[in-house]
Amino acid sequence: MTTAKALRYTAGGFGLVLIGIGAWLVVRQPGPAGVLLWLAGALLLHDAIIAPLVLAVGLLLVGRHQRGVLRGALMVAGSLILVTLPALVRPGEPPSSSSLPLPYGRNLVIVLAAVAAVAGAVVLVRWWRVRPHRSRRADD
Repeated sequence: MTTAKALRYTAGGFGLVLIGIGAWLVVRQPGPAGVLLWLAGALLLHDAIIAPLVLAVGLLLVGRHQRGVLRGALMVAGSLILVTLPALVRPGEPPSSSSLPLPYGRNLVIVLAAVAAVAGAVVLVRWWRVRPHRSRRADD
């Protein structure tokens, strides 16, 4: 067995353990139906809207070599929005002062800008590596 294969199986096993712990914690909740409904909605939102949108934008906007960078950035951005959205759109006051102590909307915009900046930097570095470089001595 190769090292990569062993790491893949280890990561998969660790993921299955975490899924089991999460399922156990949800079942132990006094009202697990709300959590399960939210999880089902999140899964549906991801599979029906976010993933196809990311794939379509990746196919339409980017050349063949940069498609993966855009898809990755859009997946990270979509996941961040999906995680933050419930806290942002919840009506009324937070249930406790510690549940929303920071301005989530502003921080989400900052993190999304950082994701876009990193993706842009990766695209620029890749473009710079593949463009033809002329030697300065050839110009002299």
